[in-house]
Amino acid sequence: MPLVRSEGRRGAPLGWLVLAVAVAALVVRTIDVLLVLFFAVILAVYLDAIADFLRRVLGVPPTLGLAAGVALSLGALVGVVVLIAPAVADQVSDLLTNLPTYLTDLDQNLNRLVRSVPFVSRSVAADGTPGLLATALSDIFGFFRRAAVPYLRFGVEFLIEGVSVLVMAVYLSRHPGVYVDGIVAVVPPSRRRLARETLADLGSTLRAWVVGQVIAMILLGGLTTLGLWALGVPYFLAFGVFAGVAALVPFFGTLFSTLLPALFALGVSGLPKALAVLAVGVGVHLIEANVVAPVVMERQVNLPPVITIAGVLLIGKLFGLAGLVVAVPILVLVLVLVRHILLGEVYGDRVSETEPSATVPT
Repeated sequence: MPLVRSEGRRGAPLGWLVLAVAVAALVVRTIDVLLVLFFAVILAVYLDAIADFLRRVLGVPPTLGLAAGVALSLGALVGVVVLIAPAVADQVSDLLTNLPTYLTDLDQNLNRLVRSVPFVSRSVAADGTPGLLATALSDIFGFFRRAAVPYLRFGVEFLIEGVSVLVMAVYLSRHPGVYVDGIVAVVPPSRRRLARETLADLGSTLRAWVVGQVIAMILLGGLTTLGLWALGVPYFLAFGVFAGVAALVPFFGTLFSTLLPALFALGVSGLPKALAVLAVGVGVHLIEANVVAPVVMERQVNLPPVITIAGVLLIGKLFGLAGLVVAVPILVLVLVLVRHILLGEVYGDRVSETEPSATVPT
């Protein structure tokens, strides 16, 4: 008997190791499906936030609020596609068509600017700089073009996945308790309270991120469009939409949405206009972060910058363009799990039950 118990104790770690390897292999093989499910969860949190807002402000019942949220969201999406998408598509198409000319003008203006600096002009050859920046910008545009090709090529599959995300999000937001209870049911009884607290914390934190992200995208896109239009920058609508969409990617989205129109203005109109465009971009982000956000949001997701940048790079490398969009929610998920399971359960640290893990007051 002692020998049997010893073998059982030795077999337990091996069994857990085999299970962990099997789960990891399953995740790797089904990563596309898991990303679709994760998008559905994020959309469900968004719809639930709208339904909750309508309930608190107008007293709308949850079911009717959910239906109104879906109808309003689809109506807004259709309105954007009908009213703005054609103009944006024309501007983007014209920009890509004339991109070589703009990059050549940018090279010439950069050469002229470099020659005006005494210490730097000595190292510049007579025929100008080799145009590394323009080449880099061309590579960036090529990356986005190549990243979008799979979604355009497999349009039917993309449409099916989009409808699946919407349907799953509606069911998740309509009966969240069913799925929460299902997850909790597979957890050992002694850990079910921890599972419920972790899921509640994750839901609250994701809601803070979704609300803040939607507001930030609308404000950044609208303010950038108005600012570039006031300065007379061509393709102002395309750059404004890009600024709103790029807000999904922390740090890198802000950087590119500020620098790209400034570099375009440098190539087309010279240094004064480029500095004005750069000032507009910086001013728009400062207004959104320090003036508007504290007024319209109660809490915001606050991740350490180094962790955020490293996480975006890693998740983008693993999952491609879709990974850049869900990088912050994945980091939020990891942070909540670490806070509750590792810090709270393993280390015994006190975990707050009233405040979302990754959020701070604005």
